[in-house]
Amino acid sequence: MKSASKQFFLLLAAVAFLAGCAKKPMRPDPSATLIGPQGAGGSGLNPTEVATTADANSGLQMRTGGFDANGQLRGALDSVYFDFNLSSIKPAERAKLQAAKDYLAKNPQYRLLLEGHCDWRGTAEYNLGLGDRRANGAKKYLLSLGVAADKVETLSKGSEEAQKTGGDEAWKKDRRVDLVVLKQ
Repeated sequence: MKSASKQFFLLLAAVAFLAGCAKKPMRPDPSATLIGPQGAGGSGLNPTEVATTADANSGLQMRTGGFDANGQLRGALDSVYFDFNLSSIKPAERAKLQAAKDYLAKNPQYRLLLEGHCDWRGTAEYNLGLGDRRANGAKKYLLSLGVAADKVETLSKGSEEAQKTGGDEAWKKDRRVDLVVLKQ
């Protein structure tokens, strides 16, 4: 009797152990996560048709164009880039957030959406958290510059739109916060 109950207990423990070991979540193919013909990050604008003007204070390029059907204007402000696995704003990237503050001051009818992105490395959950920390770090910096809190919202895309291949040079472009202009 003891042997049968011991075997049953061991079998039950093995089943519980195996059931508790969750597999690493499957990441979707990046092409399967795109929305619409331009993808989630697409602005619907042809880059050759977008006018640019230089920001006299920072030397940054400000692109102009129309809002999409969702009331979003992508590419009007430069993205802020980050080092691998970090969410702190590099000194060289702070001018882009200053330009965003200046843009909002000149255009008080608009708001900003800060979309945090990561490269492909790391789990989906970790990258969502890192994208959130990056977006909130950019928001905190904008608030420190005097931007009103109701003018800025954040969203983490994690590694949803990241490239699987290309190496570190390509992945550097995935470690960013996109500054999306929103209509009120």
